Formats: sequence, structure tokens, C-alpha cells
Amino acid sequence: MQSGIYTYPGTGRVIYGIDFAQAIADEVERVDARRVFVLAGGTLARETDVVRRMKAALGDRFAGLHAGIGAHTPRSDVVAAANAARAVSADLLLTVGGGSITDAAKMVCICLGNDITDPAQLDALRTITDADGKTVRPSFIPPSVASVVIPTTLSAGEFSAAAGCTDTERQVKESYFHPQAIPRTVILDPAVTLHTPEWLWLSTGVRAIDHAVEDLCAINSKPFSDATSYHALRLLGSGLRACKADPSNLAARLDCQLGAWMSIIGTSAGVTKGASHGIGHVLGGTGGVPHGYTSCVMLPHVLRFNFPVNAERQAWVSEALGRRGEPAADVVATLIAELGMPQTLRDVGLKEDLLDLIAQNAMHDRLIHTNPRKIDGPATVRQLLDAAW
Repeated sequence: MQSGIYTYPGTGRVIYGIDFAQAIADEVERVDARRVFVLAGGTLARETDVVRRMKAALGDRFAGLHAGIGAHTPRSDVVAAANAARAVSADLLLTVGGGSITDAAKMVCICLGNDITDPAQLDALRTITDADGKTVRPSFIPPSVASVVIPTTLSAGEFSAAAGCTDTERQVKESYFHPQAIPRTVILDPAVTLHTPEWLWLSTGVRAIDHAVEDLCAINSKPFSDATSYHALRLLGSGLRACKADPSNLAARLDCQLGAWMSIIGTSAGVTKGASHGIGHVLGGTGGVPHGYTSCVMLPHVLRFNFPVNAERQAWVSEALGRRGEPAADVVATLIAELGMPQTLRDVGLKEDLLDLIAQNAMHDRLIHTNPRKIDGPATVRQLLDAAW
């Protein structure tokens, strides 16, 4: 007989299929925000009319703009944005962009609540995982400002209270967590995503597939998230193929957005992931590999590694992706190939001399230690990296 506790995520509202400018205007009026500070992706700010439309929707509630967040959310960029938001007395953060921007929003909110004005101060707030898997999450003051997020990729970090932030001096991506850091409102407008480069849209879609797969196969899976993960795979499997065939297909893009939302419901409720995410974090922070690409190259190999301990769960993955009875690793790898995404670490430009360091650093990621099949140490991680090489 099953038993457990399911905790609902802290997201207040998800607005989907509605023009983002109208959604913004309605939302800031609803919460009576007066000083809205905007975080935007640099390319969106420079080369599209998205930020201009955001400013118009905000009117005299617009308090400022920061468009200088780098890939993997560097500490220095986060603190610079927080200092700028503090200088204008922001009472709401509004973002548009990919996963690095979304994580920056959570980090800025944390910085504002804890009076962080220098990157070094973040040391006291980071989650620390020892090589043996012991994880310590320090307590700190809740964010003092909420965020409204308009994602342009499918990484789905907007539905999580955890943020990844990179210490560029040590080349390590670290985790920060506070339950109130989760964005208050998420706006899913497929039209905004037309500006997203195809490789980024499709690869982060694979990242969302990775969320759903590792939640469905988790050591502490839950009935509710089993259902959302399964449906997420159905939406993403068909939606990503349709986007590849016709990038202007807004209905398919919205299916992908809804699938990404459902893919991370388990994570938001405490379901743990495994080695694809754990290794992926280090490939990003240490090796500079984009989020989505890490899932493209690692997920099939992690599925093969885990098959002896969760074959029944993996059968659900194959079924949800329309290939019942076939090995999940092969089904996922075939989909990645159909989307034209990279399939090896060489394909994503990783330097071979980093493999040992990545294997060592991965043991300090808590998700390595919740992988369904036990990972004994760096040598096992290295075997997975070699398989993906």
C-alpha cells in the first residue's frame, strides 16, 4: 500500500494562451504593484519589440530595466541586478527570457530580502552537498519582493523555488532555495517564444522531457506527479516534433509550454531527480554546456544505467512517448535525433580534460545521491560521461 505526503507548489497563478502585454497589465493592477523592475534577456531587449511592449503595458509603473544576465546566472550579474532594483525601490520583479533569467529573478528576490550587495555574501545562503550526499540548506530571510515570470524557453524553472547560480571564480554552479522564491505568477504566451532560437527551444524541450522522465522514475515518485509527468511526455513528444516541422505553429508551442509546466510538478512538490540532472548541473557550471544540451547528451545514458532498478517505470516513459514496448533509452535517443539535437559531449564542445573534474564535482550535487541506482563515486560518474563522449 502506498503512503506519503504531497505538498502543492507555491505558484499563485499560471496564465496561458493570453497575450503577454494584456496579462502583464491585468496582473500588476491585480496586485497593485507601483514600482515594477524588469529583467530581460539581452537579445530580446536589443532585437525585438518585447521589452517595448512590456514598458507600454506597465506605463508609469515601470521602474527600470536590467538586461545583463549571462548564461548560467553568474553571481556578479545577479547582485548587479539586485542593486539596481533596490536603487529604484522595486516592489515587483517582472522577467522575460530563458532559464538563466528566471533563475536570476529568484536570486534577485533572495538578495533583496537578505540585503545582499556583494557576490561574496551569497556564500552564506548556498546549499552545500558533501561528496557523501549530506546536504545542508541554510535558513535565511524570505524574499521581500515577488516575481512575475514570462518564460521564453522550456526549462520550467519558473515553477520551482530553487535557483541555480554560478560562482564564476570557482566555476561551480550552486543551488539556492527558499520556498517563497518561487515566482508568484507565470505567463505562458507562445507568441513570445517565436523569438527563441530553434536550438534553444528544442533543447530546453528535451530538458523538460528530462524533468518528466526523472520524476516518473524517481525513488520517491508520487501519484499526482506520475500523472502530470506522463501527460507532459505526451504533450512534449508531439509538440516538439510539430515545432520542428513548423516553427510558427503556436498551438504546438503552447502544448510544449503546458508540457514543460506539467513536467516539473513533481520537483516542485519534493520528488527528487537523478543523475541526468545532477551531472547536467556540473556540465553547465563547470563545462559551460547549455541546460538543454546537457539533457540531450546525458538522459539516454542515465536511463540505460538505471534500467536494472526501474524497468517498469521506464516502460511508462516509452508508452507516453508513443513507443510502447521499446527501451526508454532508445525512444528518448531517437526523439533527440529527430529534433536534430546533439547526442554526445563532443558535439557540445566539452573539453575532454574536464571529464575528471566534472565527475568529482558531480558528487557534490545532491541529485547524484538520489539517482535510482546508487552511484558510488566519481568513477561511476566518469563511466556515464565516457558513454556520452
